[in-house]
Amino acid sequence: MILSDRDIKAAVASGRVKLTLPVEQSAEATQLEIFSRIHASSMDLRLGHTFKLYEHSKFAVLDPKNPESFAGNMRTINIPEGESFIVQPGEFVLGVTQETITVPDDLVVRVEGRSSLGRLGIIIHSTAGFVDPGFSGTITLEISNLNRLPVALYPGMRICQLAFEMMTSPADMPYHKKPHSKYQHQVLPEESRLSADPEFAKA
Repeated sequence: MILSDRDIKAAVASGRVKLTLPVEQSAEATQLEIFSRIHASSMDLRLGHTFKLYEHSKFAVLDPKNPESFAGNMRTINIPEGESFIVQPGEFVLGVTQETITVPDDLVVRVEGRSSLGRLGIIIHSTAGFVDPGFSGTITLEISNLNRLPVALYPGMRICQLAFEMMTSPADMPYHKKPHSKYQHQVLPEESRLSADPEFAKA
């Protein structure tokens, strides 16, 4: 069951869904700002200032069994206010939301792109469009440009939308209790921690 705008507002107002904005302001102003982003069945989040790009010239392959092939293999770029980040055709970069979200143990959040950006060729997630119950942190965005032209993205622009789905019951093992919750409390765009998965752990 997908939450309506009425139910999203109620979840935010009650504190069941916590959204932290990047600027200090009164609680009333913060809630008004959040409510202004809520649509019939979703809520918009904005693009942060930090991006990470793979240094593709340094390694021949990204190998899950060889964490050195991708751990620390990303360059971080911070974009000043008012300036743009240019996503080149065919390029893959990691971005991040400005906001931090905390999800209760009985809700699932789906991260979807915005239609207006999709029509420019911008995809904001390749597979990670699912936020587990119990997660808290910013959302890392897997940004690709399918267009044959470069596309400019601006920090602070609305970059994605969240849909909230009610679970049949609270999770027994929400993300914050999971032994391998690799991305809990992330702040910057986080590169893959696939090497921490049990199937890739070294004996």
